[in-house]
Amino acid sequence: MSRFTSLSSTRRVFMMQVATAATAVLAVSEASAQAMVDEKDPQAVGLAYKADGTKVDKAKNPKFAAGSNCANCALFQAKAGAAAGGCPLFAGKQVAAKGWCSAWAKKA
Repeated sequence: MSRFTSLSSTRRVFMMQVATAATAVLAVSEASAQAMVDEKDPQAVGLAYKADGTKVDKAKNPKFAAGSNCANCALFQAKAGAAAGGCPLFAGKQVAAKGWCSAWAKKA
């Protein structure tokens, strides 16, 4: 009888450990989600980044073309339709798909 109790107890402990580990993995993955680029960040200021491309000052940024945004930039690293994605110019942070910066290059 004690053999069955021991197996049952071991299985129960194992299942609790699996559940705890899964929860920890989810918590870490959510915590490591990349932050959005702040328009006031020195790198963003240097590249004239705007999270909303429609608010780009066209007088200060003559390179800006209507319809250009991060989503259709060659540097944008996200699936089509994503609201935000990575950009190698802003390592460790995400840019808005509707954003724009002076390094914009047409996606091929």
